[in-house]
Amino acid sequence: MVRKPRNAAREAEEGIKDYIRTHRLRTGDLLPSESVLCEELGCSRSSLREAVRTLSSLDVVEVRHGHGTFVSDMSLAPLLRGLILRITLDLENSLENLIHVIDTRQALDLSVAEELAAAYRGKSMDHLHLLVQGMRDQHQAGRSFATEDRRFHATLLSPLENPLVKELSEAFWQVHMQVLPQLKLSMPEDIELTIEAHADMLDALAADDPEAYREVVLRHYAPLRRLLGMGQRDKSA
Repeated sequence: MVRKPRNAAREAEEGIKDYIRTHRLRTGDLLPSESVLCEELGCSRSSLREAVRTLSSLDVVEVRHGHGTFVSDMSLAPLLRGLILRITLDLENSLENLIHVIDTRQALDLSVAEELAAAYRGKSMDHLHLLVQGMRDQHQAGRSFATEDRRFHATLLSPLENPLVKELSEAFWQVHMQVLPQLKLSMPEDIELTIEAHADMLDALAADDPEAYREVVLRHYAPLRRLLGMGQRDKSA
């Protein structure tokens, strides 16, 4: 029986993933040429090219024209794109879906309190305080402080041993920052409370007080939660 093209492409996709696994290829390693892969996997060039396009969209491989196909860093970018689409296309439940993202990000922040307190015990956090001051300065000048906020959270979590927590936190940060404008939601009027919560997080860590840190995390998200709550009430009115 002749294989359908879609099935052939799917088999080629699985074959490429198996090749990466069995040859223990790592991020940045070059895959064989198209002709070699076709022979290795027993597939046509068209099926292989479709498989590469699919894997490229999933950030498994990266095509560098004129140089070849390389193993990518397999980031969470596809998850990020999928979450943003899910929230913005499902207009009926968009606010609820964004709240679920905030819930998950907050849960991650709460879960690392002890590890962060241990990591920063006796350590200088001057670089983080500078980022907080940068947020204040940008806000007072009427400008977005998103860059400083993103750097703060990435830097704060950098000592964690679990890379997935850091990647997920970054992904959820990007989702909520990109989705808010698409839902026609502006920054909360009391956003200053969120800015100051960043400084209070550092004070809690300096005091080696994980419980205080968790309390500040809840305050950090409070203005955003109030904004989303108002959006829900407006939608139901």
